[in-house]
Amino acid sequence: MEPSFPWRLFLSSISFSASKSCGEGFILFSPIGFFFLIHLLVVAVSAGNDIHPGDSEALLRFKSAVSDPSGSLSGWRTGSTCDLWPGLLCSNRTGRVLRLNLPSCSLQGPLHPSVCALPALQSLSLSENRLSGEIPACLGDLRSLETLDLRGNLLSGAVPLSLSGLPRLQHVDLSRNELSGTIPCFSAAAAALSFVDLSVNSLSGGIPSCISRLRSLNVLNLSVNSFRSPLPPFLRFSSELAVLDLHSNDLSGRIPVELSDSGSSSGLVFLDLSFNRFSGEISAGIFELRLLQAVILSHNSLSGEIPASVGNLTNLQVLDLSVNSLSGSIPLSLVGCFQLVELKLKANNLSGSLHPELDALSSLRILDLSDNRISGKIPLPLAGCKSLEIVDLSRNAFTGEFADAFLKWTGLRMLSLAGNNFQGELPSWIFSFDNLRVLNLSRNNFSGAIPESILNADSVLARGGDPPGLFVEFHPVVVVSIEIAPENRQLGFSYDLLSAVTIDLSGNYLSGEIPAGLLSLKGVQYLNLSYNSFSGGIPSGWANMSALRSLDLSHNSLSGQIPADISDLENLTFLNLSYNCLTGSVPEKKRIWSFQGAFVGNPGLCGEGCSANDIPVPVVSDGEEFMSMTAFAVSAGMSFYLSIGALFLWPQSRNYVLRPWKPES
Repeated sequence: MEPSFPWRLFLSSISFSASKSCGEGFILFSPIGFFFLIHLLVVAVSAGNDIHPGDSEALLRFKSAVSDPSGSLSGWRTGSTCDLWPGLLCSNRTGRVLRLNLPSCSLQGPLHPSVCALPALQSLSLSENRLSGEIPACLGDLRSLETLDLRGNLLSGAVPLSLSGLPRLQHVDLSRNELSGTIPCFSAAAAALSFVDLSVNSLSGGIPSCISRLRSLNVLNLSVNSFRSPLPPFLRFSSELAVLDLHSNDLSGRIPVELSDSGSSSGLVFLDLSFNRFSGEISAGIFELRLLQAVILSHNSLSGEIPASVGNLTNLQVLDLSVNSLSGSIPLSLVGCFQLVELKLKANNLSGSLHPELDALSSLRILDLSDNRISGKIPLPLAGCKSLEIVDLSRNAFTGEFADAFLKWTGLRMLSLAGNNFQGELPSWIFSFDNLRVLNLSRNNFSGAIPESILNADSVLARGGDPPGLFVEFHPVVVVSIEIAPENRQLGFSYDLLSAVTIDLSGNYLSGEIPAGLLSLKGVQYLNLSYNSFSGGIPSGWANMSALRSLDLSHNSLSGQIPADISDLENLTFLNLSYNCLTGSVPEKKRIWSFQGAFVGNPGLCGEGCSANDIPVPVVSDGEEFMSMTAFAVSAGMSFYLSIGALFLWPQSRNYVLRPWKPES
């Protein structure tokens, strides 16, 4: 979902009342919009009046200039009344067109300048079509224009300077086009402008300080462009600004000490400066903007410590400072952000230990502290964060054992403790979480046997039939979506976990036999038990794990024959049983022989249909085994990037992935 601000809700309420537009066959009501709708119907809207001849002629020129494969404009005929022209709303008194709204109509071709011959036009919405060419500069002649929504087209060229002086213009959305050049310097005449979205284009140059002249500006989204250079030192937005999104540009220098001219009285609730080249320390002034609900500064070159003033943000729900060069410890003052839902500090140089007081973050759902140098034990009080669903503490220096207190994380979907110094035996409840999709305990010091006393038959791990979709083999992706409620500017948070159903216990000191009960987890797609000390035979029953795509039991002390039903796993794309003590013949099905290097280092294995005294399976060199693993990694990587590419090709998903917040009419 994407946010709708009050004015957008109001425009939706009135835009489609007179005729049905493409992709919009309903009226979206709000209390305010309803009363304005009644007012317009009584005073200004014609349901059966003729269109002004000049406007009719201009619209027919527009129709002739575009390709209309879906027939959306077939009702545009000379002599028809306004209500029979899809997408129009006309004045009762003059017959002039007030609204031209044709979103998602598959229109192709240029945005014809004939639309400039609609002098009373207040709203022009041609979003989600395939219009191309430049935006006509003559749109600046539409002095009554309030809303311009051309997002999701193929428009190119510069943003017309003429738009910057329209006195009634409130809403401009030109996002997801192919626009280039610089941003025009909006003049004081555009005093009503409250919403500007130019994201996902190829705009360049610097961000002009004159944009701060827009004293009514509520939303400014310039993300996913090619803006360069530092932000202007005198860039000061008014207290009206609620959303500032500049992510995925090439901005550099320090983040300005003050982004608002009203200090702690600023209305800013959403700040995203991620994926740029900002450097230096994080200004404590940012954390004086007390209404902030989301601060996203990830993927920059920020250094220094996290300011203790972060605790001032009692409304904060999302804090993402990941992939920077921050140092020091996680400040205790963070507990003041008691409404936090997501805390991402991964890939920094943070050290020290976790404070037990972090249990005050009872609303926390996502905790990602991976790739730091944090040490010590996981404090037991952290189990008090009962809302946790994604926990990634991988690649740190944590120690200690599992505690039963973590059973309180009843909604757990992902737990990654990989690359630490945890020890002790795995608890009997480790597979019991209903919603657990990713369990990665690799490269630690766990010992003992894999428990099978509690295998939850209703869990994601155990139930099969996982619907096909996007997932990543080795690196789960958490896609966050943020929306702002129109009535109170409150942030709404949701996320998707894109990942194979994974159990990775590799690189530990686990021993004993592989329990047959593990094979009852038929939802598992990726199982890695390599580099342990497992012994005994490989259990039978692999046919239960029909979803399994990757199986790695290499570098153990497994013995006996390879179960024949392993070769029946139709979805298997990777198999590695190398460096064990397996004997006998490899199952006869040809498919299993396609996994090159899968049987290396088992001198007792022999080829298809052989006896134990026959010639062993040819041993593949270490280089060939490396190439096999590389080929699988490349295959998995290609699957990931092709999947993400598919998302980018679908405009709605592209918006969704690129940024957790994208305005929508």
